[in-house]
Formats: sequence, C-alpha cells, structure tokens
Amino acid sequence: MRMRRWCANARELVVAGGEGPTVVLAHGYGMDQASWDKILPSITKANKVVLFDWDFTAGAEGDDEARYTFGRFADDLIALMDEREVSGAVLVGHSMSAMVGCIAAARRPDLFAHLLLLCASPRYINSEEEGYVGGFDEASIHAMLGAMESDFQAWVKGFVPNATGGAANDMAAATVEPLERSFLAMDPAVALGMARMIFLGDQRPALDAVPTPCTIAAVRHDFAAPPVVAEYMERRMTNAAVEIIESVGHFPQLVAPQRVADMLDNVLLRLRHEVASHVQDGVEEGDAHVPVTADVEIDGAIDVTT
Repeated sequence: MRMRRWCANARELVVAGGEGPTVVLAHGYGMDQASWDKILPSITKANKVVLFDWDFTAGAEGDDEARYTFGRFADDLIALMDEREVSGAVLVGHSMSAMVGCIAAARRPDLFAHLLLLCASPRYINSEEEGYVGGFDEASIHAMLGAMESDFQAWVKGFVPNATGGAANDMAAATVEPLERSFLAMDPAVALGMARMIFLGDQRPALDAVPTPCTIAAVRHDFAAPPVVAEYMERRMTNAAVEIIESVGHFPQLVAPQRVADMLDNVLLRLRHEVASHVQDGVEEGDAHVPVTADVEIDGAIDVTT
C-alpha cells in the first residue's frame, strides 16, 4: 500500500533499554503531533513512542471528498505501523483518531495491545428514535458546517475557545492561541471535508467489531463528546472501561496532561504485568489468541475486517 502524505512526518522516540510496548500517538482534527508534548516526558522513560501528523493541507489528491472516510484514515494508520514494524502497540487516539483506531484494530488486531480512546465519539448527532445521545441535533451540525464554509477563520475563532473550555482556568486559556494557529493552518476546503466526515458520520457499527481492550477516557465537561457517549461505547464494546477526567473541554492532553499521562502509565503497567504473568505461566507472548471479528460495514461498504 502506498503511504500518502498524511503520515509523511512520522517520527520515533526510541528509549535505550526500553522494553515496554510501543506507544502510538494519533492526534485529532485540527492538531498535530506537538499536541502530545506535555505528556511525552512521562511516557518516553521506558517506551518507544511513534508520532505522526495527519496532513490537513490540500495535496495531490485535491478536493476529492471521497478520500474523507474513517476507513481510509485507518488504512493509513495500518500502513504507517507496518512500515515502522510496530505491533502489539498501545494506541492513544484523540477525538477523530479514536474511531480511526477502532477500525484499524478491527482490521488488524495484531497491531494493537490496547486502545486509549481520548474524547471519542462514534456519532455526534442525537437519534431520538434510537435513544442515542450524541450531543448535537442535526440542524446544529449543518449550521456549524455552514459557518465553516462561509468564514472558516471566524468559525475557528469561535469554536476553539469553546472546545478548550478557555474561560475555565489559566491552563485552558493558555491553550486557545496555539490551538487556533493549529486549526488555521488547515486548508479550509480540507477542514470542511473532514468536518463533514466527522460530524455527519456514524461509526457506531465499528464498536461491535473491536477485539482490543479499550480505555475510553471522557472529560467531565466536554461539550463535543460528553461522558454519556463514552458510557454508550462501553455498553456496546466487548472489552472496554470508561474513565472520567475531571476537567473541561475537548483537549485534555493540553489542559489536564498529567491525568492523561497517568492513565496511559496505568495501561502500560497493566500490560507489563500481563506479559510477566504469561511468561510465568509458560505462555509465549506471540501465542495469545486473536479473536476473529464479524463482518461489519462502516463508511458505506467499508469492511472493517481484512
């Protein structure tokens, strides 16, 4: 599979003597790998870390909106990990990358030992007939997309302070300006196409097919992905647990970085204990059984299995 530009800036932080699983950090919409800077000092002590940038600028593929599917992002993630020879990794997927990680794990379970899904949402639009609460009605989403199309810069200036909880405290306020710069670095046409993918899409069927253990990290006061969405995901997934971050906004790695780092450290510690237990029981790490997932179609005719 040809690696597209979207993963062109991948880099590895290799720890001498580190024996833990590789940590793959996948940032969300409008961000880049610098969004993880506050948690890197904690996790690079014993683990190799892979970071990369999704490409939110206009590239060779132009404005073809057919490229904006979670399935295609998942394929890129799989290709990146294969290229770097990474398997059995812990993926930290923020926002849109959380669902990208779910689809990638369903397609290639061997690549992932655990998913830390940060501010995840499979569906942002409420569905009264199904009793599903995503946080937004459809009219609000279309109004937001219209505002983006009309004046992208003005939309960013309104959206980012709200999404960061910038009025909550000094740390939240300090994230507004750099995050606005990151959002404004996106090509407006690309930003709009991806926003349609994210906010109009429905990735709930993907949840049924994820075989990998998951930690779903929800921020208590996140208007974009409220805790009720995390609770829905936990009920629908095979092996998932919700943890609540007592903070504000949609970007806890910026506003509550120590809490995110602690959650990741706990995941890595559990995995080390599991490996040690397998060794004591005489089970080779590579002998672990990988469950077979059922066929599920997502993004319209995209099969999450291989």
